[in-house]
Amino acid sequence: MTAIERHTLLLQMQVVFRAAERDDLPKLEWYGKYTHFRQVFQRTYEEQLRGQRLMLLADVNGFPVGQIFIQLENYEDLWLDMRKRAYLYSLRVMDAFQRQGLGSALLREAETLLRAQRYDSVSIAAAKDNLGARRLYERHAFRVVAEDAGRWSYVDHEGLTHYVNEPCWILEKFLR
Repeated sequence: MTAIERHTLLLQMQVVFRAAERDDLPKLEWYGKYTHFRQVFQRTYEEQLRGQRLMLLADVNGFPVGQIFIQLENYEDLWLDMRKRAYLYSLRVMDAFQRQGLGSALLREAETLLRAQRYDSVSIAAAKDNLGARRLYERHAFRVVAEDAGRWSYVDHEGLTHYVNEPCWILEKFLR
């Protein structure tokens, strides 16, 4: 018996950053990994159509391999200090594409879009047990400004409500 030789092939792929389209919603489930968020994706897409959110995707050959969602304004805070703020959430990159700079590219793309729309600051949450996410955000000049209990809920694809308790850090970055 002989050993199998290892060969390598370097693949280069074009990644297109774009807003989600209706046809992307089933693809965001990533072959069943996120089926439980089907209704969340649908609601977020409807809010994107109303101009309240943006679902920014990293697309490879017509398939979203990364995502970051943006809540475009926090109206309650606007009454207090009149700054234009955005909130980033659901930053995800498919396993096979991780550690290639795609998460950083999604963050930069989101910031570029927000600067163009004259947003003053942006915030994002990092689960306290997700040190990698916190390190990523801090490398992009986000700074911890608060803690949050991280209690939220969602209705899954079968109509069941799930309650999540995910204590997190709130990080903020000033854009201007």
